[in-house]
Amino acid sequence: MGLIQGKIPMRVKLIHGFGAVAFGVKDGGFLFFLLFYYSQVLGMDAGLVGLILLAALLIDAVVDPIIGYMSDRTYTRWGRRLPWLYAAPIPLAVIWILLWSPPGGVAPSPLGLLGIMVGVRVLLSACEVPSVSLVPELTSDYQERTTLFRYRYLSGWMGGILMMVLAYTVFMPGENGLLQQDGYPAYGYFGAVLMAIAVLGSAIGQHHIVANLPETKPAPFSLRDAFSEIFEAFSEKAFLIFAAGGLAAYISQGMTFSITNFLNIYVWQIDRVSFDWAPNWLNGLTAYPFVLGVSVVGMFILVGPMHNRFGKPKSAALSAVIAITFGLFPYFLYLGGLWPAIPSLASTALFFGFTIFANMFGVVLMISATSMLAEIVEAFEERTGRRAEGSFYSGNWLVQKCATGFGAAITGQIIAFSQLEQGADPAAVEFGVLYNIIITFAIATIALGLIAAFWLGRFPITREQHEARIAARAVQQNAQKE
Repeated sequence: MGLIQGKIPMRVKLIHGFGAVAFGVKDGGFLFFLLFYYSQVLGMDAGLVGLILLAALLIDAVVDPIIGYMSDRTYTRWGRRLPWLYAAPIPLAVIWILLWSPPGGVAPSPLGLLGIMVGVRVLLSACEVPSVSLVPELTSDYQERTTLFRYRYLSGWMGGILMMVLAYTVFMPGENGLLQQDGYPAYGYFGAVLMAIAVLGSAIGQHHIVANLPETKPAPFSLRDAFSEIFEAFSEKAFLIFAAGGLAAYISQGMTFSITNFLNIYVWQIDRVSFDWAPNWLNGLTAYPFVLGVSVVGMFILVGPMHNRFGKPKSAALSAVIAITFGLFPYFLYLGGLWPAIPSLASTALFFGFTIFANMFGVVLMISATSMLAEIVEAFEERTGRRAEGSFYSGNWLVQKCATGFGAAITGQIIAFSQLEQGADPAAVEFGVLYNIIITFAIATIALGLIAAFWLGRFPITREQHEARIAARAVQQNAQKE
């Protein structure tokens, strides 16, 4: 049974969710700025940077499941997860700074960049996998798990959005500010401090709840046994169905986020739109994070009622289709000559309206998928007698990072295929270049979104099955106590 029975106190929801700010900072940096920074500012080939991102993920693919397995088998008076959350954030902060402040201010060698990226990903896994593995430990309630993930996603997005706002207004402000190198090191320093505070603060805030000696002492670590147990966990039918849908959803997310700055600057030119009623620092580009914030608040309100009415699998499938529709419709109108003049206030406002709904349902899709994973823990325990939260969430983390890396790699190839020149003036880019970017992006988005909807909609564990399994487990535990 979970450590908390019944409703989870608001304080715990906020503190647990706060730890996900580190993930939001990392995700925002990797997906919104990293490819742009290394290709358009430091001059590395976009296709090469995308491939380095992918290579880092392939290396990470071996490490992540080991972290989850070791987290499951950690045996201390502080429990299984807290030692990781206290040890990893400071080294993570240091290497995050190095990513945005390469020695000499020049792009590192491909191998150097690969090493830095691998370090960031591994250390972030050492923070995120133990943190998210606490969800099924804290509560076994179907809806309360959704609530915890709502707060995790809200905090993660707000961390990423805060960094976007600061990037556009403080670190790289003004027209063509993203093309200037000077602000990126400060962006890295601030993000590093924020990540460390988030992970350590969340761990300290939950210490009194989760700092308990585990009920059973695990056997000594064995690499062979580790991969055997990881393989067994990943072979769970429900996990394979989740992974098939989640892989497509995460690839689409990674591609969408990493191509966002290219689309916003070169297609919609929102950085060239100002508002007469607003302060000088607020333009279309600096307003964009606030638009994402509105969409995330909408998600926070919407996801609970959707799960109550449709369940998690149907909510995921429905959200995937709606997100595709709202996300791509502006591009089809643009290519069809039915869009307002660009750049203009009308164009930017209309684009923001579509973006709110597209991102809102896109995040509902992600929460629905991630929340499903918690139910696999009890199904696996029923079959094997073992709990493996760390293994399953490292599997999710592995799927997510590999997929978002593939998404970023796809973006790199899209930009290379389009022949967009480094540092190109948005007002001077030929329509043919933009057409190539839009069409390839749209084809990939539709294919990936429909695959995600197909598989996630077929997730085999319903709310009724989960609650019956929890009730049976409670009866068994009570019988053992008697």
